[in-house]
Amino acid sequence: MDPQQLKEHLKFAQDLGVDGVSRDPAWRASDRPAVPVDPAPPAQPVQVFASAADALAGIRTDIGDCTRCKLHTMGRTQIVFGVGNPEADLMFVGEAPGADEDIQGFPFVGRAGQLLTDIIEKGLKIPRADVYIANVIKCRPPGNRNPEPDEVNSCEPFLFRQIEVIKPTVIVALGKFAAQTLLRTLDPISRLRGRVYDFRGAKLIPTFHPAYLLRNPSSKRDVWEDMKRVRTLLTENSKL
Repeated sequence: MDPQQLKEHLKFAQDLGVDGVSRDPAWRASDRPAVPVDPAPPAQPVQVFASAADALAGIRTDIGDCTRCKLHTMGRTQIVFGVGNPEADLMFVGEAPGADEDIQGFPFVGRAGQLLTDIIEKGLKIPRADVYIANVIKCRPPGNRNPEPDEVNSCEPFLFRQIEVIKPTVIVALGKFAAQTLLRTLDPISRLRGRVYDFRGAKLIPTFHPAYLLRNPSSKRDVWEDMKRVRTLLTENSKL
């Protein structure tokens, strides 16, 4: 490099803030401030639970005294999380708590709940305590009205987490809202039932809600056909 080029090079370096260079190795290793680098965010610890029951309890803790949607301002008494065997082969998913469920804190304990118990214990010959029962919505809608889309969106992640923990072999979706939420469809329950669907490693069977059966007893025959499918699937695919 000729002297003129060297002079121009040093002038350019000076304009950049370089105040000089040296052949001394000590200078090259001097404590000049380094360009700050943002540290990587700490890895989030993976929570490991000793049992499915503990994992479900963790989900319930995450829900807390939920205020994620407007239902907490509409007269709910308490959150209705779910009940049953945390390692059940068979899971029932309903719509939302009613008045009795809101008072007692458990799903399906009113008239519709008694009919569901008969379906499980008299029809399927399974103790109710051996299955798991939950709802899409964990708080009672006022006047038992239908759940609204924002309420479903707020609550469904907790249902999906329950399903992931329990890992049921068969899921029975009780009624339109449960079936539509799980299957991501707007088809009516009359079109959805009578078929078996794959859902997150389980077999999903939509059927009529017990409350509907109380108003339309003639549809019990359809539900019985659905329960025969449930029984066959449990026999063929039991986790035991």
